[in-house]
Amino acid sequence: MTTGGQSDYVRIALPKGSLLSATACLLKETELEFKDYIQSTRAYRLESTRLPYLSAKIFQEKDIPIQVAVGNYDLGICSLDWIEELLAKYPSSTLLKIADLEYAKGNLYLAASRYGNISSLQELSTGQNSWRIVTEYPNLAETMALNLRLRKFRIFPVWGAAEVYPPENADLALLWAKDESEIKAQGLIPLKAVLASNAFLIANQESWQTKNVSQLIAYFSQRLEMKVKPWLRIKSGMAKSSNSFRPDFSEDKVWLALPDGHQQSPTSEFLNKAGLKLQGYSEGKLSRRPRFNLDWINAKVIRPQDMPLQVANANFDLAITGKDWLLDHLCRFPSSPVTELADLGFGQVKIVAVVSQALPMANIEQLKQVQDSKMPPLRVASEYINIADKYLRDNHVSRYKLIPTWGAS
Repeated sequence: MTTGGQSDYVRIALPKGSLLSATACLLKETELEFKDYIQSTRAYRLESTRLPYLSAKIFQEKDIPIQVAVGNYDLGICSLDWIEELLAKYPSSTLLKIADLEYAKGNLYLAASRYGNISSLQELSTGQNSWRIVTEYPNLAETMALNLRLRKFRIFPVWGAAEVYPPENADLALLWAKDESEIKAQGLIPLKAVLASNAFLIANQESWQTKNVSQLIAYFSQRLEMKVKPWLRIKSGMAKSSNSFRPDFSEDKVWLALPDGHQQSPTSEFLNKAGLKLQGYSEGKLSRRPRFNLDWINAKVIRPQDMPLQVANANFDLAITGKDWLLDHLCRFPSSPVTELADLGFGQVKIVAVVSQALPMANIEQLKQVQDSKMPPLRVASEYINIADKYLRDNHVSRYKLIPTWGAS
């Protein structure tokens, strides 16, 4: 392989989170190691320690199939569930499954609450209900529901924590778990294993045809044929949450949605200062259903991104989330019944529009002038897809493509 031209430069999208440690071990064994590819890294752009034509960027795992499919990256490593989620919506996508990497094994399960009124798959086809299905995988959920010939169903996409919604806010959840015991530990009944999943190496079809990536594929192939595979012994170091408390169907109680992730610690501190004590809302041991010291409040811990829509749908009375996610919700649903009650004074963020330093522009007007001349449609990546769309329309940017991300925009 030559290294002189841009066509020879290979970019690979690598996962953060639960797949990172095993992926880093695999890359080290294949002699494709990246120096700063570790759990504690603050870097997102990585250079190969030995191959000058190879670079990488770290993404949330669910972003990787999209990034490879649109051609931003030539290769990627992610779980099969996220690959199939993309292909379920875009079956003609330019995404190729190159190699089964054999680690991060698990399944997508269709599950119901053990405290609900569903205990078997057969009850779904005979019932007359419009089943509420909550999931991070809306495209696979629709395919599954059609294959099961469910007469009526509604799919509610969420950013995470699907296990906590049944039975009060959903009848069914489609979610990933290592095995059935993990599903049962969340207070759920596994009804069906929908998809077996593990890590895969994927490629962009055009890159596969036009770039010389065969040498990199050979590195993987040689190591995957080894009898000893140390990356298979690495367990996920990601924190687990529990969903063990019995649901409470009391209609006269106030339902409060609490955030997980980086907002959890300051939220817990704020509640303690307010005299509201919680059982099960510590960083070391998170319960998705923490208990307050007041018997008139019920709480669930969900993703902050999901809160505005959940409040709008009356699943919760109150929620502690960011103004950013409230604004993104209102940009999409201007007449939503959700409103801000109080600024709690923590978790401040600033949403900004930025471009690469390589582009000769300092503001939106200069960008429009350059775009009017010869630039192709802008590719705009953002977690806040509705805010981004409104910003571009308000500033009369005519040609753009929005690329939704789950972080590291």
